[in-house]
Amino acid sequence: MSRPGGSVDEKEVNQNGHPGGHLSVFSDTHAAALSTEIRLLSAFKKDTETRKVYLAGREYYSEKGKTFELRLVGKIKQQISADPTLHPEYPSSLGLVEFIRQATQVALGRNSRTIAENRVFGVQTPGFNAAVRLGAELLKHWYDVSAAWCGPVYLSVPCDDSLASIFQAAGIPDIRQYYYWDEEQRGVCLEKLLADLERAPERSVVVLSASAHYPTGADFSQDQWAVITQLIMRRRLFPFLLLPAQALCYGDLERDAWPVQYCASQGIEVLCAQSFSHCFGLYGEAVGHLLCVLKHSSFLLSMQSQADKIVRSLWAQPSAGGARVVATVLSNSAHLVEWQGEVKRIVKRCMLIRAVLREKLRLLGTPGCWDHLTQQGGLFCCTGLNGQQVEFLSNCRHVYLLPSGCVNVSAINSRNLDYIAESIRLALTTSL
Repeated sequence: MSRPGGSVDEKEVNQNGHPGGHLSVFSDTHAAALSTEIRLLSAFKKDTETRKVYLAGREYYSEKGKTFELRLVGKIKQQISADPTLHPEYPSSLGLVEFIRQATQVALGRNSRTIAENRVFGVQTPGFNAAVRLGAELLKHWYDVSAAWCGPVYLSVPCDDSLASIFQAAGIPDIRQYYYWDEEQRGVCLEKLLADLERAPERSVVVLSASAHYPTGADFSQDQWAVITQLIMRRRLFPFLLLPAQALCYGDLERDAWPVQYCASQGIEVLCAQSFSHCFGLYGEAVGHLLCVLKHSSFLLSMQSQADKIVRSLWAQPSAGGARVVATVLSNSAHLVEWQGEVKRIVKRCMLIRAVLREKLRLLGTPGCWDHLTQQGGLFCCTGLNGQQVEFLSNCRHVYLLPSGCVNVSAINSRNLDYIAESIRLALTTSL
């Protein structure tokens, strides 16, 4: 006897283990390839060796090997949480007005002509990658006015693995590369870089690191920036500048942003993605900002409205907490002096680590010249080790770094420095 409501064919039940037998709409979904950093971190966590070292992280690590909150940031958070005048409410889709004002000024300078001429607007974003994504979306609209535009976008080799995916997700599939890091020189090779950009089609977007290039830590000099900017103007390319760790190269927000100010002073349009997560230790709050410098103020309202429309479809509103901390510090001269003091101590420690590691490698008789370690800046550094040597470090010495040989120098401390230096020496002298 059949049950009320009829029966389900047994074959249909068995096909997928549930009634109906219909295939899941997700049945053909393939797992995305894990990022290099996720794979490295997973391998590190599974490693049971007590001496293991992880040098591929992006956060700033203290001498104790832990991420930490800046003292001033913790104090400001407490003040904000106790402020009776602040009430929970949605911020504007474009972000907190005071945060945008301060972020714009530390990128362009407080006396920037572009600000006075009302040719600039900013958008608060939930992190650095979101700022890049919004910039990519705006570029499509910007260039689509006259014709369909889908690239090309030029990225440095090496660069942040996520950048290409961000532009592709915005509907820009044509991603190309330009020469950046030279293995033999162990630094930026300007000649090959210029040759690649010279061949770029007009209206190409060139993504350039303004300071603390990730993952190499090698940056352009001011003279090199002048040459690159002249080429960009002559070839009618578009610069998309990156500031993912602003202030952690020189210990000064505006000095790190000098390339942005220089490009703007030349009268060219610029997009710049900024992050304040690193320099304020706000890793869990993702505070980003997209800065747009236009040729004419007449474009401002239309671009702002377009940005507002895009933001509402991507994340609606950014989080207010971290942005309020940044705005509070940057708008108060006493707070700013205290914060700069903390940041400068971080930068000095990273510089000291570079110098000590270089000397330790020299004393151990490690093959090669290691001067490039102190010629780079910021949290990241390209050692110059090749793929086999990097593999030796992870497999035989339990020292994990990016396949490019780049490391986060802040993860090196007094407890692991000797072991890391000896491991590098062995990687260069052991027959693989």
